[in-house]
Amino acid sequence: MNKFFLNRFHNYSFKKLQQDSLAGIIVGIVAIPLAMSFAIASGVKPEYGIYTACIAGIMIALFGGSKYQIGGPTGAFVPVLLGIVLVYGYADLLLAGLLAGILLCIMSFFKLGNLIKFIPKPVILGFTTGIAVIIFIGQIPNFLGLTDLKKHEQVVDNVAEILHHITSTNLLNVCIALLSFAIIIIISKYAPKIPSTLAGILISTIVVVLFFENQLPTIGSVYGEISSELPSFHVPEITMERLQRLIGPAIVIALLGAIESLLSAVVADEMTKTKHHSNRELFGQGVANIVTPLFGGIPATGAIARTATNIRSGAVSPISGIVHSVFVLLVLVVFAPYAALIPLASMAPILMIVAWNMSEQKQFFRIAKRKDSETIVLVTTFLLTVFTSLTTAVAVGIGLGILLFAKRMGNALTVSKMLPHHETDDDKLSAEMLTQLRNDAKISILTLEGPLFFLATQKLEKQLLTVYKEQPKVVILKMNKVPFIDLSAEATFKEMITYAIENNITVMLTGITKSLEKDLAHTDIVDVVGNRQIFKQVTDAVDAALKS
Repeated sequence: MNKFFLNRFHNYSFKKLQQDSLAGIIVGIVAIPLAMSFAIASGVKPEYGIYTACIAGIMIALFGGSKYQIGGPTGAFVPVLLGIVLVYGYADLLLAGLLAGILLCIMSFFKLGNLIKFIPKPVILGFTTGIAVIIFIGQIPNFLGLTDLKKHEQVVDNVAEILHHITSTNLLNVCIALLSFAIIIIISKYAPKIPSTLAGILISTIVVVLFFENQLPTIGSVYGEISSELPSFHVPEITMERLQRLIGPAIVIALLGAIESLLSAVVADEMTKTKHHSNRELFGQGVANIVTPLFGGIPATGAIARTATNIRSGAVSPISGIVHSVFVLLVLVVFAPYAALIPLASMAPILMIVAWNMSEQKQFFRIAKRKDSETIVLVTTFLLTVFTSLTTAVAVGIGLGILLFAKRMGNALTVSKMLPHHETDDDKLSAEMLTQLRNDAKISILTLEGPLFFLATQKLEKQLLTVYKEQPKVVILKMNKVPFIDLSAEATFKEMITYAIENNITVMLTGITKSLEKDLAHTDIVDVVGNRQIFKQVTDAVDAALKS
C-alpha cells in the first residue's frame, strides 16, 4: 500500500500542486449543483449530497485505483436510492450504503475487479438507458411545477401521478426551467470553460429572487433550510433483521457502484493513456461507502463526467480529487443558507440533461437496429429496468446474455466430412493414399471444430448418426480444433463411440490437443476407443484404416 501511494505522488512538485488545485476547484464548482440535484432526486435532503461529495470524494481519491477519479453521488444511483428511501426510509439507506461498501471491499479482496468488465455491453447500455428514462421522468414534475405529487417506486405509477396533476402545470415554473435549460445549453456550446450547470442555477435563481419571490417551489420551501454545520458522526443501528432486509438493495448498490466506477476509470485511462488498478478502485469505493454513511452521506461511486472534467482541467494526481472535496465543504459552510433560495425548476433541467447524456441513445439505437441476440438482451434489460427494478434487470440481462452467448458457441461447433488438405504438414498424404481414400467409401474422415459442451451435444449426435447410417468401416475424427470438452458432451461423445463399435464401425481419434488431452484424461473415452485407435497425425490414422 505504501508503494502504491508513493508511486501516485512520484516527482510531485509545486507546479503540479497548482494544476491539481485549479482542476479541483473547477470540478468542485461542477459537483455542487449535481450533488444537490442527485440527492433531491434520490428522495433525501440536498445537503446529504454535499456530504457525499465531500467525504466520498476524499476517500476515493486517497484509496482508489485511478489517479484522476472523482467520486460522489451519481445519476445511476437515483432510481435505486429513491426506491430504498420510499420502501425503507433514509436510515435504512445509510445502512444499505454501508453494507454495499463492505461488499465492495470483499470484491476487491477476491480480485473481482476484472470480472466486472465481462458484463455484456448490451446489459450495461440497457440499464443505463433505462435509468436515464427514470431520471428524466422523475424531473417532469419539477419542470412543470406540479405539486402535492406522491412519489412511487414504479415508473408507471409516477407517470400516472404526473398525468393526474398535469392540469395544475405552473407556466411561470416552466419558463424558469426553460431559462435554466437555455443557459446551460448556450454556455456549454459557446463558453465550455464556464460551469454551465452552476450558471444556469445562479442566473435563474437571481431572476426568481428579484421578480418572482415566493411564487415557485424552492429547496427551502420543500426541504427546509440547508444547514451550514459540518456533518456529525453517527453509527447506524445494526440488527440481524435490518441486515436481512437490506442485503438485496446493498448488493445492487455494490454492483452498480463497481460497474460505474470501473467504467469511469477506463474513460480516464483512455483520456490520459494510463492504466488504473481495478481491484484497488473497488477497495477505494468500498472504503468511501463505509465511511460516508457514518456522516449522513448517500452511496457514491466514480462520476464519469466529473472525472473527465478533472482531466480536461489539468489534474495530474489524486490531490485534485481532495481539493474538489475540500472546496465543496467550504462552499457548504459559507453559502449553505443561500442554497435554500434555489427554485426546483432551476435544477430539473440539470438532471434532464444528465439523463440525456447518460442514455447513449446513438449506441442504443445502433444495437437495437441489428435485430440479433444482443438486441434482445439490450431491449429486455432496458424494459425491465424501467418497468420492474434494476435488480431484476441486471440479473435477467446477465443471465440472458450468458444463455445467448452459450447458444452461439453451441452453433459454432462444425462437423464436416472432407479429405485432409494435401498441403499442410500434419495432413500430408501421398498421392496413392488420396486415390485409395477417394475410391474407398468405407472410410469417412470428419473434422470437428469448436468447443464440445452441453449446447453442442445435439448437433454432434445428429452429425455422427448421419455418417453412421452410411455404414462406413472406419470413421476418423480430426480433433485438432476442439479446445475442450465438458461433462455433457463427454457423455454424448462416449455414447456415439459405443454406438459405432456396437455397429462394427471402428472410430479413430487424431490431432488431440494438450488441453483436450487433459479433459479426456479424467474420462474413460480413451479406454472405449482403445489406445491403438488414437493417432497424433491424420496420416497415421489413414494408413492404419487402409491396412485394416
